[in-house]
Amino acid sequence: MTGQPVRTACFDEHLVCGGKMVDFHGFELPIWYSSIAEEHRATRATAGLFDVSHMGSFRFSGPNVLQWLESISTQKVSQTPIGRCAYTHFLDHQGHIIDDMIFAVVSESEVLGVPNASMIPIMWQWFTDLLPDDGSVLLEDLSPNTSILALQGPNSPNICAEVFGQLNVPDRFKWQRFDDANGFEGWIQGTGYTGERGFEIFINNQQAPLLWRTLLEKGEPHGLVPVGLGARDTLRLEKGYLLSGQDFLTTNLSDSDSNLPAGFLSRNSIETNAPFGLDMEHQFVGKEAMQNQDNEYKWWGIKYTERGPMPRPGKAIACKAEGDVIGYLTSGGPSPSLENLGIGMAYLKEVEEGDTVVVIASPRKSVQAIIFRPPFV
Repeated sequence: MTGQPVRTACFDEHLVCGGKMVDFHGFELPIWYSSIAEEHRATRATAGLFDVSHMGSFRFSGPNVLQWLESISTQKVSQTPIGRCAYTHFLDHQGHIIDDMIFAVVSESEVLGVPNASMIPIMWQWFTDLLPDDGSVLLEDLSPNTSILALQGPNSPNICAEVFGQLNVPDRFKWQRFDDANGFEGWIQGTGYTGERGFEIFINNQQAPLLWRTLLEKGEPHGLVPVGLGARDTLRLEKGYLLSGQDFLTTNLSDSDSNLPAGFLSRNSIETNAPFGLDMEHQFVGKEAMQNQDNEYKWWGIKYTERGPMPRPGKAIACKAEGDVIGYLTSGGPSPSLENLGIGMAYLKEVEEGDTVVVIASPRKSVQAIIFRPPFV
């Protein structure tokens, strides 16, 4: 995106709530309202409300949509039941991740997907290039007219029931449409980016500000607070969730700002070490190329065992002080849930869970850490 950042439908609501606004991938969004730590802890303990309308919303439809989507994704889409959501990667022809996505199977002929904010035009072109020539699959971009609000935290089901009714409270990774739920229309799914019980609510832009205010009003007795992008990142880090553009990067985009060796973020699904989203029992674009790579590096968590400068993206990790570098951090920082203990995620080679390593956190200080398989909390 170029020019002025895009303001979501809830922009004025963020100002009313005291949001500190920043430019995030071409969107003007709140980084925090009170503080990252307070919002983080509230989401873990009670509930948090996020505006994630910078994320995209695509509709795939047609009689062969499940088979087509399965042929280009790492997930076996055809085995996802109707009304369920699932997670997948999309690989290029060289076997590297272009983007990841949560999708919902609405019916045998309709799927809804959520591409990452900075990847909307790239994924639109990727899907368009791979559409069947016979027109049996249609692609629609619902993003410009759709707002997405994420209600997350242990108290979120009670808040959701008060606003939409008990029948519109889906279970984890379930999807459903709601019509005239206290005047609101859209769809809701039991997904999120915090690792907590929660929901992502898709609604037209015109209704989004009222829904934001209604959720905060009904949620206040349940400890609901508005949450910015800062806590969204610390929450996902504690659960070990990949962040597109930071923990992997399509070869179509430059990684010159990452403080990492050139091409280091060009990764495949095997290297991400993710326990879900990769089904090797079907054929998909990039599968053979991925298998033919050396896959020497794997994405691991690291947890500090002593105090020191925080683990930050781009910092090298060695097997011992002044030893050979075995990889680099892609995400990292203090964990609010662990008394600000340093945690991070890194692509590393020749390590196992429980190994001791050192993070070269600054020119003068290396910090000891252990290899850890997320989630951290």
